[in-house]
Amino acid sequence: MGSQAGLSCLLSFSSFSWLVSNSCTTLKASKLPLQIPAHVKHIVATPKHLYLRLPRAIISATLDDKEQSTSTPLLVQEEQLNREVEESVKVLKNAAKTRKVAAEEVLSALSVIEKAEVDTSGFLERLGGNESPGRTWMLIFTSEKQLKGGRYFPLTAVQRFDAAAKRIENGVYLGPIGCLTFEGRLSWKKRILAFIFERIQIKVGPLNPLEISLGKKDDREPGTKDPFFIWFYVDEEIAVARGRGGGTAFWCRCRRVNTGSFI
Repeated sequence: MGSQAGLSCLLSFSSFSWLVSNSCTTLKASKLPLQIPAHVKHIVATPKHLYLRLPRAIISATLDDKEQSTSTPLLVQEEQLNREVEESVKVLKNAAKTRKVAAEEVLSALSVIEKAEVDTSGFLERLGGNESPGRTWMLIFTSEKQLKGGRYFPLTAVQRFDAAAKRIENGVYLGPIGCLTFEGRLSWKKRILAFIFERIQIKVGPLNPLEISLGKKDDREPGTKDPFFIWFYVDEEIAVARGRGGGTAFWCRCRRVNTGSFI
């Protein structure tokens, strides 16, 4: 916990508050881009991976706020829940593409997904792939505890999960100014991904990155006493999780191209 306090000092400005309190993940500074170009409007697809490619139309959530009668057959209730989850996922995917969906709609969609009992068996594979270096995800939206408020994350934050090597990386990128990245190891139990950061990389402008060890020399498996995420939904395009600090967020799948930029 002492190392986390040190990280909080490094991330002193308020935009990093959700990432620090909920313990985000990263990519190495020396090999990563500094910013996503403003003109990029969508996530592209390749033969090996499926990325975000969404319809242009803005999709609104159509959630039923009325309580279901206890006499409603279970199958009907399940079908209704599935429809609500599908509509909520559409809202989040559209929000990831446009960043124009109202925060209230995003929060409502997150609430539906949190309450749904989605099959979690394939979550880790979808998050981290089957081989190194794993898969990368861009943070889109963060909320307060109990979904009382939220906003689109204002900076470029990208996480990488490597299920094969059990490694995790997190980076915040500030364009030509530089970037700050964290790297460590992870564990997975049911739908809880716990992790321990072992080192930081700081890059300023064109200078070579400075690497700082966090002193995590033990090889113990990360557990719930460490930072963790509880995952509620993961498909090939978006992922939803709650951090240890109580805030819920969602990410969209992204990839790193040879030029070192994220699109």
